[in-house]
Amino acid sequence: MTEGRQQLSRATRIVVKIGSALLTNDGQGLCVEGLDAWVAQIAGLRAKGCEIVLVSSGAVAEGMTRLGWSRRPEDLHHLQAAAAVGQMGLVQAYEARFREHGLQTAQILLGHDDISARDRYLNARGTLLTLLGLSVLPIVNENDSVVTDEIRFGDNDTLAALVANLIDADALLILTDQSGLYSSDPRYNPEAELVSEADAADKSLDAMVGGSAGSLGRGGMMTKLRAARLAARSGANTLIAGGREPNVLSRALSGEALGTLLLAKEPPMTARKKWLAGQLRLRGSVVVDDGAARVLRQQGRSLLSVGVVAARGQFERGDLVSCVDAEGREVARGLVNYRADEVTRIAGKPTAEIAGILGYLAEPELIHRDNMVVMS
Repeated sequence: MTEGRQQLSRATRIVVKIGSALLTNDGQGLCVEGLDAWVAQIAGLRAKGCEIVLVSSGAVAEGMTRLGWSRRPEDLHHLQAAAAVGQMGLVQAYEARFREHGLQTAQILLGHDDISARDRYLNARGTLLTLLGLSVLPIVNENDSVVTDEIRFGDNDTLAALVANLIDADALLILTDQSGLYSSDPRYNPEAELVSEADAADKSLDAMVGGSAGSLGRGGMMTKLRAARLAARSGANTLIAGGREPNVLSRALSGEALGTLLLAKEPPMTARKKWLAGQLRLRGSVVVDDGAARVLRQQGRSLLSVGVVAARGQFERGDLVSCVDAEGREVARGLVNYRADEVTRIAGKPTAEIAGILGYLAEPELIHRDNMVVMS
């Protein structure tokens, strides 16, 4: 077993993405046998202690089947209508099957603003992590019924990668109707070879992929490669594998060499810390007392309001701020859970008093340790 496959077998927080062609049996309606198999495999992974987020395509395709349409509509409103109708059947199908395995599920519909806007990013991340903490299995889809062409993700491969970024997943598993990434298109070249393992950033992979998806989906192998590179930014390895392969999830996560494994260069938390440290623009700062500075430096714990002396600058919830000590030395930086004016009001106050002062409690921490990097 290669080191990459060993990494995959050790993954505990996993995003699984299932494509439209698989879910709808190439447009013939929901694939009952496939759903039963994938749900059973996911339930098996949950029983082993894995945290799973399922990103599911298929709403538009299921809606088309229910409405009796044989061709995917081109205009936006008909697409949105199909998504709205299809989402009902899709969620019902998943909920009923997961319930048979004793698993609670939750539906999460995400739009572009939920990822790009810093406050919504924190909300989406917080909701997903809370659901995982409650042992609930989130089922995520793009909010196709209201999203517009100008701001849509473009495909659920990209959405799945962004969810992997959101929750610091160890791995992204993309199940498709192909066995993986080939050296050339196997439909036209019988000598095309399956790429078993590669660095996600390897530029030579670009020449191997191309072409678009079928009439049901919007993603092709190029979108899957781009998704793998996006997931790699937060340290997640990506497996692209054939969803109709028997026990594909169980076998892949046991280290078997199925599909194409695209590797990230760094583990999830290391990648996240680098992103916080160098990729975002600072919007302000909070001054912390000596006790908070010591705890941040030595223990890497979350920053609480009781340890804050003052706020500087005009920042919003979700912005990156610097944590400085009384002498102006930067201790850490992270994504703040409250606006600057709110920080001023709760500075030096214990967490128990925040709701009484502000009228609500967004988070118990001013900056959570997972959203913080210690600088000195």
